[in-house]
Amino acid sequence: MAIEAFAPAKINLTLHVTGQRDDGYHLLDSLVMLSDVGDKVTVERAAETSLTVVGPMATGVPTDRSNLVVRAADLLGVTAKITLEKSLPAMAGIGGGSSDGAATIRALCAFYDLPIPCAEALAALGADVPVCMEPELVRMRGIGDEIGHLDTSPDWPMILVNPRVSVSTPEVFSAMIARDNPLMTEPFPDWSDFDGTIFWLSEQRNDMQGAAIELQPVIGQVLAELNQTAGCALARMSGSGATCFAIYKTASERDAALEGLRRQHPGWWSVATQRVGERFA
Repeated sequence: MAIEAFAPAKINLTLHVTGQRDDGYHLLDSLVMLSDVGDKVTVERAAETSLTVVGPMATGVPTDRSNLVVRAADLLGVTAKITLEKSLPAMAGIGGGSSDGAATIRALCAFYDLPIPCAEALAALGADVPVCMEPELVRMRGIGDEIGHLDTSPDWPMILVNPRVSVSTPEVFSAMIARDNPLMTEPFPDWSDFDGTIFWLSEQRNDMQGAAIELQPVIGQVLAELNQTAGCALARMSGSGATCFAIYKTASERDAALEGLRRQHPGWWSVATQRVGERFA
């Protein structure tokens, strides 16, 4: 018997860095959605925990306890044979490792009939793990352990693009000039109003974007090219980078933009996406 769980890419539609605690953790205010592209975790019963990594992005992924997948099993106090099918790039600002850990938690809890740990325990596994347990659009605050449900699920056609460079989150934080930036502005928009929502999103920020571009200027090129595509309503970097997203009003505009980007930059990782929906399990 085996159980599978999908590990969706995490997209930070906004990412405001609002402070820093005495222990060094940064305080965030972020609007987060999970997408329908991601990795896959499969768990089976075993006397000892083992991890096998396969897939197009498997190269270089650790299989020891530095991987959140293995640490997720340790957190639950169970053992399993775990297979991770890696499709998302690593160190890309889309929560690949955290989502893998969250998917492992979901799969193992279903397999062994265990309750899902509380957000505090999940945050100890990794700051982004709690938000990777949420299939709908959420507001994430604190160090990632405060999740606010927004009772909405906008389903915009989107593109994810990574120029195949890695960005170190600690390096981006170190390069940031200000760490006490304002929260997202309220009230939040009517999410069913596309134009109003895009206007509101355009007035928000990713406070890590400028520092990431300083470290990897190609991120700025990605954003510029996304903004030049026909129908692009908003382009921004996700997380600490280097993956960027673009939102479109129609799937046809999105698909035409993706085709052009792939033709111009065949070496970039680029995919069409939307919210995770029924793929979340």
